[in-house]
Amino acid sequence: MCTKYIITLRYSDFTYGLYILLISSLLPLTAIGQAKIWVSVSGDDNAPGTAEAPVATVHTAVRKARELRRLSDPNVRKGIAIVVRDGKYVFDEPLLIHPEDSGTEEGPTTVVAAPGASPVFSGGIQVNGWQKLSGKIKRIPEKAQGKLWVTDIPTRWGQQLDFRQLWVNGKKARRASNFHPTGLDRILSVDKDKEEMWIPAPREKFADTDRLEFVIHQWWAIANLRIKSLKVAGDSARVTFYQPESRIEFEHPWPAPFIDEKNEYNGNSAFYFTGVPELLDEPGEWCLDKKAGKLYYWPGKGENMQDAQIFAPFMQSITKITGTPDRPVSHIGFKGITFAHTTWLRPSEKGHVPLQAGFYILDAYKLEKPGTPDKAALENQAWIGRQPAGMEVRYARNITVERCRFTHMAATGIDLVTGVSHSRIEGNVFRDIGGTGIQAGFFGDAGFEAHLPYNPSGRRELVRHIRIANNLVADATNEDWGCVGISVGYAQDVAIVHNEIRDVNYSGICVGWGWTKTVNASRNNLVHANRIHRFARQMYDVGGVYTLSAQPDTEISENAIYDLMKAPYAHIPDHYQYIYLDEGSSYIRIKDNWTEKDKFFSNTPGPGNEWKNNGPDVSGEIREKAGIELAFRDILKE
Repeated sequence: MCTKYIITLRYSDFTYGLYILLISSLLPLTAIGQAKIWVSVSGDDNAPGTAEAPVATVHTAVRKARELRRLSDPNVRKGIAIVVRDGKYVFDEPLLIHPEDSGTEEGPTTVVAAPGASPVFSGGIQVNGWQKLSGKIKRIPEKAQGKLWVTDIPTRWGQQLDFRQLWVNGKKARRASNFHPTGLDRILSVDKDKEEMWIPAPREKFADTDRLEFVIHQWWAIANLRIKSLKVAGDSARVTFYQPESRIEFEHPWPAPFIDEKNEYNGNSAFYFTGVPELLDEPGEWCLDKKAGKLYYWPGKGENMQDAQIFAPFMQSITKITGTPDRPVSHIGFKGITFAHTTWLRPSEKGHVPLQAGFYILDAYKLEKPGTPDKAALENQAWIGRQPAGMEVRYARNITVERCRFTHMAATGIDLVTGVSHSRIEGNVFRDIGGTGIQAGFFGDAGFEAHLPYNPSGRRELVRHIRIANNLVADATNEDWGCVGISVGYAQDVAIVHNEIRDVNYSGICVGWGWTKTVNASRNNLVHANRIHRFARQMYDVGGVYTLSAQPDTEISENAIYDLMKAPYAHIPDHYQYIYLDEGSSYIRIKDNWTEKDKFFSNTPGPGNEWKNNGPDVSGEIREKAGIELAFRDILKE
């Protein structure tokens, strides 16, 4: 049994193979003498948890495992496997993993699918009681009359649910909107002092603005703004918004709505409306009418509502692994589990104005006199919040997530938030993710301004020695277009290798944060042999691989980046890069990356960057070897 970890960012076949050998021994799922606790949807939480008498919930199984460790039961010396049989396990609360649940190097605790099983841990509720809608219904467009199905808005804990996603037969339905990829309207003007925008008069006639949202495309991010008033005056309309997002939207300078005053680019910022019955005008769309207490859906072609499986989310996180700096959680693993159906309601409750990569602004404004302690020319300050994740990990080590599925999520898939080390995320599928697929590291918070260099005196709060490998991230960022496939902030010794990222709306892989040339906590990171394609579907100012700030001894090598997509309404459609070193990026090696075009960019970078042999002339062998390795390639069948 290995007793130490090795991670190297000087990539070679020998060192990489040694790292795999060492870290794969952390979670021996079939150790002889391992204790097993069985879980089944037909089980009983009062049962002993044997194969013959399983418990009904994973929460009970984790508690039983905790008791075995508390009592120093000799049967746990080789570890504990919580074996989960097939079925959908609908959680009432997140699965909480505490320091008391920690395993050991020789005896980890693992939550693993039973042989041949594909259990689902769900934070959603099935929506039943659908009926064909008859008669003319107010607020519903004429073309939808007679085509809709309706049910009462489901309740949970005695209250009507609010949600922003709906899944029909495993596919995300479209929330009612007037979004049309090739024909979005554009704002006319912005008055920051009055906190209002002028837009073309909408074609739709809204009964009121209750729950009507305004989604605006602004540079590298979108913003969700709850409409307070909409007053038509001739062929235009004045729009105002609720607080706090109105103040933030009109005060923060970057990214702000784009006005093409000189007609040099592709027009002003594009926008669309969403959220109300008047916008329900196409098959596959749904809408809540909270006042009427009804949920409407227009079935798509071939959908039979009599046997449709329809789910709405009500939980933000499925699993939370939470330790402390002094008592981290350790030696916990998940294998073969599907995590599904999470919600995120901040856009409906407080709006959503991101700074970048989905991190929403709590407070931001332009400085009257530019300059901060780190950057003399900086004109803005911002304090940010973080989207929730299906799995959140804080202060933990030796955590392994292998061959799991993260799907149907409103925000982030998995997030290593703070103090996570010597852990591995490998061979997983992240599909239908509203925000970022995999996220790790520090990005700032309410107590730390986002542009300051982060370099804590201690190492316990750092995210470090992480392997993110052989994962498929597909159809992520489909709620917040400005999120990314894999996002790493202030972190060190993170290896992002042999992943495939496709069908994302902004950048593929982002590493670094802070917009600073000052040396900080980020260093020794590796972005190697990833396959990134079909990216930049909706945004621009993007990179297949994108970096920020100083990152000594970081390497970007042997990636394959291609099939860049251009949104027709982007302000500067050609402002895209295959590898993009943005503000302050320093001490980074970029070598042997295959890209379909020779298009790279550095925006006010720092010193010490080395570019060598990148572009379409790079060896085809490098291009073919990029992406998921043979041992995990079966996940591509997803």
